[in-house]
Amino acid sequence: MTAPRTALLPRPRAAEVLPDPTGPRRRPWATALRAAACGVGAAGPVIAQVTGYAPPTLIRFTVLANLLIAGAFGWSAVRTWRGGPPLPPRLSGGVLLLAAITGLMYHLVLVNYGGNPPPQTDRPITATLLLHTVTPLTVAADWLLLTAPRTLRLAHIPLWLTAPAAYLALTLTRGALLSPGTPARYPYPFLDVDTYGYAGTLTQSLALGLLFAALGVLITAVDHLRPNVAGWFQHRRNRISPPAAGGLK
Repeated sequence: MTAPRTALLPRPRAAEVLPDPTGPRRRPWATALRAAACGVGAAGPVIAQVTGYAPPTLIRFTVLANLLIAGAFGWSAVRTWRGGPPLPPRLSGGVLLLAAITGLMYHLVLVNYGGNPPPQTDRPITATLLLHTVTPLTVAADWLLLTAPRTLRLAHIPLWLTAPAAYLALTLTRGALLSPGTPARYPYPFLDVDTYGYAGTLTQSLALGLLFAALGVLITAVDHLRPNVAGWFQHRRNRISPPAAGGLK
C-alpha cells in the first residue's frame, strides 16, 4: 500500500513560508510617532520639575495632563508595534480633549491672565514649549493622520470630562488642607477660593466645564467631517506592496 500523495511532497523550509496576510501588521511609522508623543509628554513634566517651572509643578493641570498623555501614547505605541488594535475612541478622544484644553487654555487664556504664568524671565522656555505647544500638536497629528474618522461619539464626552472634574476636586481638597497664606495654595487664579469663595470658584469651574464640553462636541463634529487620511495611507501601502503568492488555478 503506497503512502498518501501529500506525505511524499517535500516540506517547505521555514524561510520559504509566507507570513499570514491576515495576521497582525507592525506599523513602524505610527509606532515612531506615538513613541515620540510619549517622549514629549514625559519630557515636559520632567524638565518643568527640574527647572522649577511654576512651583508647585506637579499640581499644575498642564503637567498632570502631559503625564496622562505620555502614559496613553506609550501604551498605544506598544499596541501598534505588536500589531494590536488602536486605543478605544472613548480613551483616545479623552486624551485629545486633554491636549486641546492644555494648548488652548494656555495660548488663549493664561498668557493674558494677570499673574499666571510667571514672568517670561522666570519661565523655562523649553518646558513651556513642550507642555503647551509640542505635546498638543503631536496628539493632534496622531488623531488626524493615524486614526480612522467617525469613531468619536457624543456619549463619550461625560467620560472625557472626568479628568478635569477630578483635577478640580484634587485642587480644592489640597487647598482646604493647606494653611491660609501658603504660596500657590491654589495653582490658578480662577480656582482661588480665598479670592472668590467656594461659590465663585465653583461657578467659574462650571463655566469652564461647559466650555470643555463644547470643545468635546466640536472635536466630535470635526471627527465626523474630516477625511480618512489613515485609510488613504493604508490603501496606498496595499497598492505598492507585492501581492501575496498563491497557488495556480
